[in-house]
Amino acid sequence: MKAVVMAGGEGTRLRPMTSSMPKPLLPVANQPIMEHVLRLLKKHGLNETVVTVQFLASLVKNYFGDGEELGMELTYANEEKPLGTAGSVKNAEEALKDDTFLVISGDALTDFDLTELINFHKEKGALVTVCLTRVPNPLEFGITIVDEQGKVERFLEKPTWGQVFSDTVNTGIYVMEPEVFDYVEPDVPVDWSGDVFPQLMKEGKPVYGFIAEGYWEDVGTHESYVKAQADVLEGKVDVDIDGFEISPGVWVAEGAEVHPDAVLRGPLYIGDYAKVEAGAEIREHTIVGSNVVVKSGAFLHKTVVHDNVYVGPHSNLRGCVLGRNTDVMRAARIEDGAVIGDECLIGEESIVQGNVRVYPFKTIEAGAFVNTSVIWESRGQAHLFGARGVSGILNVEITPELAVRLAGAYATTLKKGSTVTTARDHSRGARALKRAVISALQASAIDVRDLENVPLPVARQQTARGSAGGIMIRTTLGVPDSVDIMFFDGQGADLSQGSQRKLDRVFARQEYRRAFPGEIGDLHFPASVFDSYTGSLLRNVDTTGIAESGLKVVVDASNGSAGLVLPSLLGKLGVDSLTINPGLNESRPTETADMRRSGLVRLGEMVASSGAAFGVRFDPVGERLSLVDEKGRIVEDDRALLVLLDLIAAERRSGRVALPVTTTRIAEQVAAYHGTQVEWTTTSPDDLTRVGGEEGTIFGGDGKGGFIVPEFSRVYDGTAAFVRLIGLVARTQLTLSQIDARIPRAHVIKRDLATPWAVKGLVMRRVVEEAGERFVDTTDGVRVVEPDGRWVMVLPDPAEAVTHLWAEGPDDASAQALLDEWAAVVDSAGR
Repeated sequence: MKAVVMAGGEGTRLRPMTSSMPKPLLPVANQPIMEHVLRLLKKHGLNETVVTVQFLASLVKNYFGDGEELGMELTYANEEKPLGTAGSVKNAEEALKDDTFLVISGDALTDFDLTELINFHKEKGALVTVCLTRVPNPLEFGITIVDEQGKVERFLEKPTWGQVFSDTVNTGIYVMEPEVFDYVEPDVPVDWSGDVFPQLMKEGKPVYGFIAEGYWEDVGTHESYVKAQADVLEGKVDVDIDGFEISPGVWVAEGAEVHPDAVLRGPLYIGDYAKVEAGAEIREHTIVGSNVVVKSGAFLHKTVVHDNVYVGPHSNLRGCVLGRNTDVMRAARIEDGAVIGDECLIGEESIVQGNVRVYPFKTIEAGAFVNTSVIWESRGQAHLFGARGVSGILNVEITPELAVRLAGAYATTLKKGSTVTTARDHSRGARALKRAVISALQASAIDVRDLENVPLPVARQQTARGSAGGIMIRTTLGVPDSVDIMFFDGQGADLSQGSQRKLDRVFARQEYRRAFPGEIGDLHFPASVFDSYTGSLLRNVDTTGIAESGLKVVVDASNGSAGLVLPSLLGKLGVDSLTINPGLNESRPTETADMRRSGLVRLGEMVASSGAAFGVRFDPVGERLSLVDEKGRIVEDDRALLVLLDLIAAERRSGRVALPVTTTRIAEQVAAYHGTQVEWTTTSPDDLTRVGGEEGTIFGGDGKGGFIVPEFSRVYDGTAAFVRLIGLVARTQLTLSQIDARIPRAHVIKRDLATPWAVKGLVMRRVVEEAGERFVDTTDGVRVVEPDGRWVMVLPDPAEAVTHLWAEGPDDASAQALLDEWAAVVDSAGR
C-alpha cells in the first residue's frame, strides 16, 4: 500500500517563515514537519510514498531526496499550478491507480494510529474513509457528522459559529480506493471536501468517517506552530526527538556544547552543535536549532530558534520565532508573538514589539523601536566601514565568504598586476580569513606579498614599500570574538573616505573583476621583514643619548606580535631592558579592558621593584602603547598623550601637532608654552594620519594610546613611539612623573547615547539651534563653546546608531553638569 504526502501549499498564514521556505520544511523540535509525517508513515508500514509538490518544490526534493536516509522510497509529483487537495493527488494517479492508498498532509503534526484507520477502511468496504478528530474550536476546519456505523452524513467547510453543528473535524487524512479518481477532473483545481465528497455522497457511495484518538495539530498559524513545539516538548505527541534527555525535559542533541553555568529550565531542546555560553538562561518551551550560538547573559523563553542563528549577549527573546541565519546582536529585545524571517540582522539594543513580522533579509538598526511589520524596507542603514575598517563577529558578521567578496571588491579598485601586501595577527580566525583574502586577490589579477603574522605598524610600513595597497586582519581590540579587516592605501595608511566609498560601491553592486587564467596573481613571502623595519626605525628616529644614559625599562609585549620585533630592536638600542610576556598566545589574540588594566598593574609593580625609568605595554598588534612611570603608577592614555606632547614640543620648539578635536584643550596650553601649535583634526584616523604626513608636523596622537612619529611614519606605531620616548627621556634626564606633574589636570567626560539613524540629522540640527549665540566649531560633529571656556562636542557615529558626547570643564562637576545638559538635548531630539 502506498501513501501520498501533500506538500505543495504556500503556507501564506505562516509568513514570513514561509517566504523563503516551504511549509512542510518548517522545523518542529528541529526536524521538518514533513519528516515527522514520513516517520509516522514508515512506522505503519507505508514505505512507498508519493510527494506532491508545487511551491518551492526544489527545496523539498533536495532535502528528502529519494528517501533513502529515512529507509523509504520517495517519488515526486509536480504541480505546474495549484490544483487543490484532490487535483494534486490526481496528478499522481499513475503511481496510485493499482491499490488502496492513504493521503496525508505534509504540514500537520500527528501521531494517529494509521494502521487502525486502514483496517477500519477495509472492514467497512469504503471507497473513501475520512480521518476525523475532535477539536475545541472547529472554525478553521471542515466539520463532519457521521452516523452510528461511521458513514458520513454531512460536510461543511470552515463554518461560522452560527453554522457549527459538531466539534468533529476533517484532518485531511484519507484512505481511498483508486476508483475515486473517476470523480476528479484532470488539470483543474479540485478539492476533496468541497467538490469530490459531496458528489460521492449524492451518488450514495460508501464514504466513511473514522474518529481517531491521539494528537493532531494543523500547523497553519504562528500560534499553532509555537504550540506544536511546546506539545512535543511536553510529550503530548508521540514523535521522535533526536538527542539525549540529560535531565527531565531537557533534550540536548549530538555535538551541542552547553556550559555548566548556563541555566536550563525544561522542557526545552538544544540542537546539534549548538553552543550555549555561561550565564545564558534558556527556559521552558524553547527550541534552539542546529549550530546556534547563545551568548552569555542571553534570555530565551518559549522561543523557537531555527538553524545557524546568533543570539548576542544580554539579548532577551520571549515567545518569538527566529528564522535561519539571523543575527540578534547585543541586548536586543524581541517580544511575544514576533516573527523574524531568514537572514535578518537585529541590531544592538533594538526592540521588536510583540506580533511584529520582519520579512527575510531585513536589517533592524541598533537602538530601533519597531512596532509595525517590516516587509519591504530595512529599518537600518548598512555601513561597510567603521572606525577599524570592516568589523564584526567572526563567522557571524565576518565570514570567509564576506572576506572573499571584500577582497574581490578591493582588487577591482586597483589596476591589474598591482601588488597588495597582506598580514594578520596571531589568531586562528585571522589566519583563516587571510587565506580567503589571498585567493580572492590572486583570482582578481593581483600579486600578493604575504607577511604572515606581523605587528600592524610593520604591515603598514611594508605596504608603503612599493605596494598599491594592503590588507591586515586582526582581532578587534578588546573583543575576542570579533575581527577587523583593515584596508591600506599605497602609503600604508587607512583608506580615505573617498576610497572607502569607492570600495563600498563595488561591493554593493558585486561588480568584481575576475582574471583570465594567464593573469592569476603571484604569491610570495618577503624575507627579513623585521630587520628592514627596525633598521629603518633606528635610522629615522633620534636615539642619541640612549646608550650613555644607563636607562632601564620594562617592556610588556602582551603575548602579541609586538614581541616579534623587540629582540632585534632592544639589542641595537643599547638599553637595559626586561621583556615580559614575549611569546605568542593564539588563545588570547586581544585583551579586554580589565585584562589590560591588570597587566598594567603588574607592569607597574615590576617597574617599581626593579628601579626602571618607566614601563611600556604594547597592545597585541603593536599599534598602541601604554605607560607606567618610575613609581609604578599607570599613566592614563589621555595623560600619556600630554606627556609625549610636552617632551617633543620642548625639544623641537616649533612645528605643528596633530590632535583630534575631542582632545582636552590643555594640549593647546602645553604646545603654546613650547612654541608649537595644535592643528585640530576630525576623529577619523585617516584625517589624523593625513595631517601627520604633512610638512611641519612633529607629533600626533589620539589620546587612546595611538601615537604618530612623523619622521618615521604617518600612522600609529607603538614601537616607534617607544623608541622616541626612550630618546626623549634619556636626553632630558627628567622622569615621567616629573613631566606629568608640571602639566595641568584635564577634566574631560564622555558619554554615548543610542540614536536611531532616522533622527541623526534632526539631533544635530537641534544641537546647532540650541547653541544659539555660543561659538560653534564644526570641524567634526558640532563643538559648542560656552562663554566661560567649557565646551561640549556632539558627534554622530558613522557606523552605528549612536551619538557620542564629550564635555570639558575646569573640574569634573562642571564638566558633568555640561554633559548632562546636552545629553538631555540629544535625548529629547532622538525620541
